[in-house]
Amino acid sequence: MPIVILKTRKGLTRDQKRRIVSEFTVTLVNTTGIKPELVTILIEEKELEDIGKAGKLRCDEG
Repeated sequence: MPIVILKTRKGLTRDQKRRIVSEFTVTLVNTTGIKPELVTILIEEKELEDIGKAGKLRCDEG
């Protein structure tokens, strides 16, 4: 049972999330031959103030 965890900044629309879940599932089914019912997708959204990159918070970037 594969579990995919997508970590991203906040801002995805519900339609974008639907498409991500659908397309990730299709890819896993086509690649591994498993049933779609076995695929779980977790989307974790974070505020830019909760993400650091290159020693800085993303909310502080130019």
